[in-house]
Amino acid sequence: MPSPAAPPPQSAPAAHERTAPRPPGRGDRRPRPLHIGTYTSVEGGGKGIALASYDPVTGRISGAGTLTGVADPSYLAVHPDGRTLYAVDERQDGAVTAVRLADRRILGSRSTGGGGPCHLSVHPGGRWLLSANYQSGSVAVHPIDATGALGERTDLVTHTSPAPGPGQQGPHAHQFLTSPDGGHVLAVDLGTDTVYTYRLDQAKGTLTEVAQAHTRPGAGPRHLTFHPGGRYAYLANEVDDTVAVCAYDPATGRLRIGDPQSTGSDAGTNYPAQILVTANGSYAFLANRGHNSIARYAVEGGGARLRLLGTVPVAGDFPRHIAFSPDGRLLFTANQRSSTVSVFHVDTGNGELRLAGEPFASPVAVCALPLQLG
Repeated sequence: MPSPAAPPPQSAPAAHERTAPRPPGRGDRRPRPLHIGTYTSVEGGGKGIALASYDPVTGRISGAGTLTGVADPSYLAVHPDGRTLYAVDERQDGAVTAVRLADRRILGSRSTGGGGPCHLSVHPGGRWLLSANYQSGSVAVHPIDATGALGERTDLVTHTSPAPGPGQQGPHAHQFLTSPDGGHVLAVDLGTDTVYTYRLDQAKGTLTEVAQAHTRPGAGPRHLTFHPGGRYAYLANEVDDTVAVCAYDPATGRLRIGDPQSTGSDAGTNYPAQILVTANGSYAFLANRGHNSIARYAVEGGGARLRLLGTVPVAGDFPRHIAFSPDGRLLFTANQRSSTVSVFHVDTGNGELRLAGEPFASPVAVCALPLQLG
């Protein structure tokens, strides 16, 4: 059961009233903060959220200790105002935790109502936290108050239809994110081969399903990312080792999933993890676990097509998560089995990636979250 409720979401200021940190100037070489998620309950795992910094020009990472007190923080996200960090507690009794970045104070945890939460995101308005429970196949909503702390859960939806796909015993929600237009939230479920679209009541924090999009049976969708234009998205399918272009209708929230495409893994054992698109919408990058590479795609037709350009080795083992630096010039890969974080320089003009020195050692690194200066 959730702990006692924090102040209601109505106490939070509107998004335009919050003060977001100003992006640093192009000549500013001060180190930027980097937070690394891990598993604390596995052999050789971390002790909490690893704290580090990175050079915005060279990409070099330097360690800065550990924030303890958060169990199995396998996925991290930051509030739009840059003041609060959120982490899943990926355990049987799942929870989400808020951390104030200014003094690294833990603001408390709330139950997600399910097991194994593996993804979370903050609604762009800054008042709602969305999380996905993998083991339970459910998605949860929590209010965020004016301090960044989390209130009592306002909704929990379990994916009961359609039936699980081939080889799956039940639903497995793997991601919960907001569409670029802000009008819908989408849940990617690996177990049911489905992407669910909901409307979020931004006054009550409740969900209403409005559409479903189905992959081919056994695809096992894991991660969705939108093209900056807002009319297309790209879906990484973990189980059948494919990626697909999706058409998105902002008016209805309907997603139409296209034909499966190659991940560049050469038909070896591979589990695509996450896909990203550059801010200019010209290139996409896919993390390949098993092939241990990043697949590079040219984005064509205004977002309607992906053309595989090739793959780049990640200099690590099992890249579970990838993330751009806020300026888009660096790409970070959290390599779970090699316990490292690799950094690449990103050429947004031609989509090339260049390794930025030796990978940084970090126990069971499964999420890397680079931030800008406050």
